[in-house]
Amino acid sequence: MAKIGERVALTVLREAPPGVFLDGGEELGEVLLPRREFPPVWEIGGQVRVFLYTDSEDRPIATCKRPKAMPGDFAYLECVATSGVGAFVNWGLQKDLLVPFREQKERMEVGKSYVVHVYVDPESDRVVASRRLNRYLSQEPPNYAEGEEVDLILFGKTDLGYKAIINAKHSGVLFENEVHRRLRAGEETKGYIVQVRKDGKIDLSLYPPGRARIDDLEAQIEDELIKRGGFWDLCDSSSPEEINKALGVSKKAFKQATGALYRRKRITIGKDGIKLIGSEPEEWRPE
Repeated sequence: MAKIGERVALTVLREAPPGVFLDGGEELGEVLLPRREFPPVWEIGGQVRVFLYTDSEDRPIATCKRPKAMPGDFAYLECVATSGVGAFVNWGLQKDLLVPFREQKERMEVGKSYVVHVYVDPESDRVVASRRLNRYLSQEPPNYAEGEEVDLILFGKTDLGYKAIINAKHSGVLFENEVHRRLRAGEETKGYIVQVRKDGKIDLSLYPPGRARIDDLEAQIEDELIKRGGFWDLCDSSSPEEINKALGVSKKAFKQATGALYRRKRITIGKDGIKLIGSEPEEWRPE
């Protein structure tokens, strides 16, 4: 049964001046696919795959386009208009997506982007969005393993660090003193579970734990050395800021990785930089 907010394959019933009408079943009836939305190939009696939402008069309407976010998704979308009923964000379709006033934590401003949750309002049967994200996070106890890789969407900043949505289900915190690169609101990135506390709160990291994190960094350093012809003027005497700008990690992590590479006889370490063994330039003077 076809429902608002879903992508479904519907049968083309008939053509009319505004477009073609699709069979939406008993609940939706005939659904208009506007002429501007036609797929490259279609025929009466054939099927087209469409996304179902409602027009400005709350009538079911179809599009062959896929919105930037489906119901159930969290997404970072730009506010493009406001009105007496709320704000509207661009989700990639002809009709912008409404964020009702009741679903806003603060009044949204045109030109700014916000993390929202997209859902079908059960009362109006319209696809809408909400800024009250916690309402739409899972209430089930989190069941993540330490070190597990997860998908994150960053949505807030606190005194402790950065708040992130985990796998579109839970929220957690990236502690600021563990973040070694600039983060932006709405950024989607991979992260790792540090721990799930007894109270259900989740600590996160941008880096794989323990040995895995250093292994990744070692590979990154080796790749960069190859690109640079075997020498890089980054070393133990470089400032934490220089190291963070170059690799996005702390100086401690950098020293752990270069120390491991040195012990494996992959690099030599000098006062002026690090050198990939086997491609020593003439001016290099190893310590």
